[in-house]
Amino acid sequence: MVVATAASLCWVAACSLGVYLYYVLWLLPERVRADLRRQGIAGPRPSFPYGNLADMRRTAAAATKTAPSSPPAAVAGEQRDGGVIVHDYRHAVFPFYDKWRKEHGPVFMYSVGNMVFLHVSRPDLVRELSLCVSLDLGKSSYMKATHQPLFGEGIIKSSGHAWAHQRKLIAPEFFLDKVKGMVDLMVESAQVLVKSWEDRLDGNGGASAVNIKIDDDIRAYSADVISRACFGSSYVKGKQIFAMIRELQKMVSKKPNLLAEMTGLSIFPTASSRAAWRLNRQVRGLILDLVGDSEGDDGNLLSAMLRSASASGGGDLAAAAEDFVVDNCKNIYFAGYESTAVTASWCMMLLALHPEWQDRVRDEAQEACACGRTPDFPALQKMKNLTMVIQETLRLYPAGAVVSRQALRELSLGGVRVPKGVNIYVPVSTVHLDTALWGADAHEFDPGRFADARPPLHAYLPFGAGARTCLGQTFAIAELKVLLALVLCRFEVALSPEYEHSPVLRLIVEPEHGVRLMLKNVRPTR
Repeated sequence: MVVATAASLCWVAACSLGVYLYYVLWLLPERVRADLRRQGIAGPRPSFPYGNLADMRRTAAAATKTAPSSPPAAVAGEQRDGGVIVHDYRHAVFPFYDKWRKEHGPVFMYSVGNMVFLHVSRPDLVRELSLCVSLDLGKSSYMKATHQPLFGEGIIKSSGHAWAHQRKLIAPEFFLDKVKGMVDLMVESAQVLVKSWEDRLDGNGGASAVNIKIDDDIRAYSADVISRACFGSSYVKGKQIFAMIRELQKMVSKKPNLLAEMTGLSIFPTASSRAAWRLNRQVRGLILDLVGDSEGDDGNLLSAMLRSASASGGGDLAAAAEDFVVDNCKNIYFAGYESTAVTASWCMMLLALHPEWQDRVRDEAQEACACGRTPDFPALQKMKNLTMVIQETLRLYPAGAVVSRQALRELSLGGVRVPKGVNIYVPVSTVHLDTALWGADAHEFDPGRFADARPPLHAYLPFGAGARTCLGQTFAIAELKVLLALVLCRFEVALSPEYEHSPVLRLIVEPEHGVRLMLKNVRPTR
């Protein structure tokens, strides 16, 4: 009797759980999808319980079988010795978006589990999103559980009043006057990199050029800059922290914990998620150690953030301030270190591919650095060719693959009623390669397109859109200019025969096999 009762209770519990999961994983998102269908928005048919995930995986697997040297015929490429470099990487990185856009148009919906996405690349809707400053439009919560060890509740992933509060505290540290004061430390870090490359070239047995994989060296430069800015005199320990955060990024960019993403529960952690949380605890401990070490050092970003958090009031001040500093140190790492380093690698690849633009940039950099001068902020602002090259690099290879938002309440964008909870994804590369916005040569490298006027707000999104545009964009551009100016003053760069063009998504779009360049001394001017 007892056994039968227990069995009955187990059966009832199993049925109840099944009904609950069906309701959460299918009925609720189906109501949202039905609402969007009534507005004429179509998309691929989902299946229970994973939505369109199987189709995404099939399409991605099929795309990997396509050789990088055999892109779709409609996509233009640039000739170089040994093959063609194609800047349109969408077919390789986001093949399912490419497929669905052709089938359903520039606005369509799809699902991952119970999460509904609205994919938007129509210019009028992108413009509406760019102009929206409402706190009802927050950061997409998709992958938040998987990315939690890396981003925590920092400014990149937070929404609503929590995000507004953090932005208010952090933004002043990236105002123009603060960035001007950081140029000297950028120059010092860049000079270390240039000297290391000079030594490799001088020690190359008399050869006129040296073959260098530049990615790790540029990451070291970027880590040095952001470590000096964040940690001041403790920047060496800061670089150790950022090296660990780089490993944390690799962990969280792997296969996500779909159960946690779909249900919000993390009671069944994976081996990779446990490893990520262990590493996260180590990073937190090191950052807090540096917080103690930096007391009395008022010239660094870490101390400034701590003062701002402590003075903002509310709750347990000490605990809140610690969380704020730890999470946003990790956020600043990702935005200010990794993204900038990858952009610098892409930029040098493009300059190597286009020696005519390399010469233009070198001429203005040498003028700024004549007679042994190092570039200061006013000199950087005068480098118009370098500015255009960086802008065009960010157009072709934006670090952020998508602008992601979530409707925290039902709202209207461009005549589309977006139900609460829908994730809105704007594919940045699709907007940046739209021939209607950029012309027939949108797939080609042409910095001159930025010479006359700024692009429309909704056409250029390398630093995000709307109220959540990147706080550190002025800092990042200055850092890129310093590095490229000093490198090009000293070296001529060309693509190595070993360079393999293969953009890949690892939270940001980066060169899968790195960037290999041939470096040689700059020829003396006549």
